[in-house]
Amino acid sequence: MHHHAYLWTGPKERFDDEALRRPPHPDPPPAGSRPELIQRYHQVAAEFPTSDLPPLETAYWLLKPRSLVRGTWDEAKEAAAWLGERLAEYAPRFTSESDRDTARLAWLVNAAAEQLRSGGDVSYGCYLERPLYLSLAVVTCSPNRAMPGLPCPCA
Repeated sequence: MHHHAYLWTGPKERFDDEALRRPPHPDPPPAGSRPELIQRYHQVAAEFPTSDLPPLETAYWLLKPRSLVRGTWDEAKEAAAWLGERLAEYAPRFTSESDRDTARLAWLVNAAAEQLRSGGDVSYGCYLERPLYLSLAVVTCSPNRAMPGLPCPCA
C-alpha cells in the first residue's frame, strides 16, 4: 500500500463544472439522443482523463495523468505531513478565519494520518481569496479500498 498526493487551485466556477469532474458513463447516449447530450458526453469522455480538475470521488484521481501526482509515499504519516505542509502554505489565503486556525489544521493532519493508515483516502477543500478554490487529496493505492479496480498511476 502507498499514497499519492494531488493539489489543485483554480476558479471556483471551474471547480463547479461537475460534469468534467466525474468519469463518463460507460455507455454513450443511445442513438437518437439530443445532439447537445451527445456532444456533452463526447466532451466529458475526452476531457475527464486529462483534466486537472479534482474528481467528485477522490479515488478517481488514480485515473488522471501521472504528471498530476505531487508526491508518493509508503507511509501514511509522510503523506499526512505533505498535506499539513500544503495546509500551512495556503492557510494565509483561506477566506475563513476558522479555516486558518492552527489547532484545527493540526487536527486535520492527524485525522488524515489515521484515515490513510486504515487504507482510506483523504480530500480537503478550502476557499481562497479572489474566489479561488484549493483542493488537496491523498489517495491510497495498490489497491484503493473504495475502488480496488483502479490502476496505479505509477504502473
